[in-house]
Amino acid sequence: MLRSLRLAALLGGLLMAAAASARDIDAASYGFPLTNPFEATIASTPPELRPTLPIDEDITQADYSLTLRPEREFTLPDNFWPVKKLKYRMARQDHEAPLIFIIAGTGAPYSSSTNEYLKKLYYQAGFHVVQLSSPTSWDFMSAASRFATPGVTKEDAEDLYRVMQAVRAQHPRLPIKDFYLTGYSLGALDAAFVSHLDETRRSFNFKRVLLLNPPVNLYTSVSNLDKLVQTQVKGIDRSTTFYELMLEKLTRYFQDKGYIDLNDALLYDFQRSREHLSNEQMAMLIGTSFRFSAADIAFTSDLINRRGLITPPKQPITEGTSLTPAFKRALQCDFECYLTEQVIPMWRVRTDGGSVLQLVDQASLYALEGYLSKSPKIAVMHNADDLILGPGDIGFLRKVFGDRLTLYPHGGHCGNLNYRVNSDAMLEFFRG
Repeated sequence: MLRSLRLAALLGGLLMAAAASARDIDAASYGFPLTNPFEATIASTPPELRPTLPIDEDITQADYSLTLRPEREFTLPDNFWPVKKLKYRMARQDHEAPLIFIIAGTGAPYSSSTNEYLKKLYYQAGFHVVQLSSPTSWDFMSAASRFATPGVTKEDAEDLYRVMQAVRAQHPRLPIKDFYLTGYSLGALDAAFVSHLDETRRSFNFKRVLLLNPPVNLYTSVSNLDKLVQTQVKGIDRSTTFYELMLEKLTRYFQDKGYIDLNDALLYDFQRSREHLSNEQMAMLIGTSFRFSAADIAFTSDLINRRGLITPPKQPITEGTSLTPAFKRALQCDFECYLTEQVIPMWRVRTDGGSVLQLVDQASLYALEGYLSKSPKIAVMHNADDLILGPGDIGFLRKVFGDRLTLYPHGGHCGNLNYRVNSDAMLEFFRG
């Protein structure tokens, strides 16, 4: 009996050691100055702690267009003309080089500031770089998505994969050594599913894949962000809106400074002034930003599919049509509302009655647990204080990725991606 207990204790210790084999970065040695996750998410890294990167004039780059859903040329309203073709950005080296695809986060276009930062980082390191919009951005939904109802990650990944194949076909003479893949936030979750898809289709045979701050359980992450809008903020009542409060604070801040200086350091400096935002105000700001993304998704999906939930299906929309009433209705629908009213009904039709729990599972990293645990080419970088993580998520990442998980103590949601320590670690991973 005693021997059995000792054996059980030994096995338990080995399992614990395996689960703890992630690269946990010590808070004292890390040096990232923002320990408040709300502040880090909003303000990002102080400029003096960021890597030195090339300016646009020193990068050989251009924007390109793809025609992937030609039928939308006729079915979309005329004022959707900018997104009837899918745009992407490519930066190219003047010699054979590895190519890396970057997938943007929730609602973000290919030209988002985080995509731009990552482009410069990898271009300077010698990569060709392709910047892609998120499947949840209105341009991708309009020009590339088959069902224009993002949220089923497997199907979003299939749409992304077609885009990547089309990009490669559009540049047949570009000398490419190997293919790499990364994404941040929701784009990281998409990257995991794209990598899994490529294991059978073999168009790219990605050499390495890096997931930056991915949601583990997509439903948990969007629920966390939805709840931030419900935060009770001191100073807000029926006569004073949240936006008026923010405007008053910014006005007083610039009056104290004596000039208006809108640059990357603004929020970091602002948070050190007497007008700094409270945790509740920062939570509301983050939640509001996410609510606008959710509204964009709900509005675009409803319009393309003519569901009539937000836009009247028989009402023609022209260049002169005001979309304000429809967008106001969309703002009343958070991400859970979008899932309930648009994603789940479509999912059930396509799966002949699939359950909500099945959808939640299949739209999250849980669906790829076996693949991710056995694929040495895939790694994760995350923050212990990330706002999108829920109970058990870090434990799941430890169990699945082991020493391929790098866990930083601070940084909020993607707030430390442009910290020099993190950028060095990204490059080190891709260089092998």
